[in-house]
Amino acid sequence: MKISVIGAGNVGGMTALRLIQEGAGEVLLIDVAKGLAEGKALDLEDSCALNKYNRTIKGGVHINQIKDSGVVIVTAGLTRKPGMDREELIQKNAAILSSICSKIKDLCPNAIVIIVSNPVDILTYLAFKKLDFPKNRVMGCGLNLDAGRFSNLISKELQVANSDIDPMVIGAHGQTMLPLERFTYIKGVALSKLLDEARIAELIKSTVERGANIVSLLGSGSAYFAPSAAILGLVKTIIKDEKKNICVSTYLQGEYGLNDLCIGVPCRLGKRGIEKIIELDLDDREQNALRISADTINKQKQALNELL
Repeated sequence: MKISVIGAGNVGGMTALRLIQEGAGEVLLIDVAKGLAEGKALDLEDSCALNKYNRTIKGGVHINQIKDSGVVIVTAGLTRKPGMDREELIQKNAAILSSICSKIKDLCPNAIVIIVSNPVDILTYLAFKKLDFPKNRVMGCGLNLDAGRFSNLISKELQVANSDIDPMVIGAHGQTMLPLERFTYIKGVALSKLLDEARIAELIKSTVERGANIVSLLGSGSAYFAPSAAILGLVKTIIKDEKKNICVSTYLQGEYGLNDLCIGVPCRLGKRGIEKIIELDLDDREQNALRISADTINKQKQALNELL
């Protein structure tokens, strides 16, 4: 399968590395910056030789090269700087994505599209509208990253292996995300039964702030090791038809009482993309928090009026 990564920055380049290490398929790296994708592709080729991998990795500046890709991953766009909210990125990144989607629609009409660029939920919504693909073939990567961060913090708190933790985070990929202690399990036991409310609140706060903390510490750019791992997890589940339940941003039409927006909820993924949206039995507090999270995304729609 041909897998195209649009955007050869830190996230895109690391994603390409993970894909070729996995042997996921033929990988194409595209970037408008002259020489960036080509240079990284050559470097990745050399890494394959050193590791005795037989892989195909190409780089280019022309988006027409994505033709007939089975999976298209979009990481292109501006990254956050210290003190910058994801919402500040909307208009510029939306304009970039709108142009990319017109090409994807023409060149890869049967592709599964994974949006990574931020703010991921509103940009996934824009991609869904511009592509006019079935909803199962357009998704946003974000909450699976947040779930990994939540799992990491729980692992350190409880001194248990990450492999024993099944984390659950829903909502917008941002300050209003909802790490759910009732639906997060450690060896089959809910987190809500293992820690008191105060400690859980601290873990949730740390999870929500994790991305911003990384941006602040780096000083320039944002996380890319964990985001690329999150992307690989989605691609593997799709191309191997693993039928795993993973939280992704998807278009809702009444699920969770929400309509006409993309937001992170658990979905079963397989070779057709999103094969089922899983509705958790939320209590009143959780449902209200999800509505508040959805409201932050709905408010962002105003910035897309000229592009839709």
